[in-house]
Amino acid sequence: MWKYLLAIPLILHGLANLGGVVAPWTANLVGFKDAPWLFGSGVKFRSLAGRASSVLWLLSTLMLCGAGVGLLIGETWWVTLAIIGAAASLAIILLWWKAVPPGARFCAFFDAVLLIALTTPLHEQILRLQ
Repeated sequence: MWKYLLAIPLILHGLANLGGVVAPWTANLVGFKDAPWLFGSGVKFRSLAGRASSVLWLLSTLMLCGAGVGLLIGETWWVTLAIIGAAASLAIILLWWKAVPPGARFCAFFDAVLLIALTTPLHEQILRLQ
């Protein structure tokens, strides 16, 4: 039961990152803004840098969804995949903080909590969920 309470949000968060994959490439940003990134006002979300960063969003999507599936099937590698996916997701959300929708900011909080939980002694209790 407990593994579902973690696996389902992992997978849903991964799927939510698909917005960051698609948004820089479309005419309708769907909640995103064509705002500048963290390091100045010259680079906008729809720029080449924004489109290139969609690759990192795609990788975090695959890793977080993979971690959720790994947890569901009882694999041990899900923790490593979740840590890398959450770190990538958090990094890309922070990089485009001015452009992301409010839901992505909640996802950044989820990423931070997940990273703390999986990289501290608390992760031993989480591993017992399997």
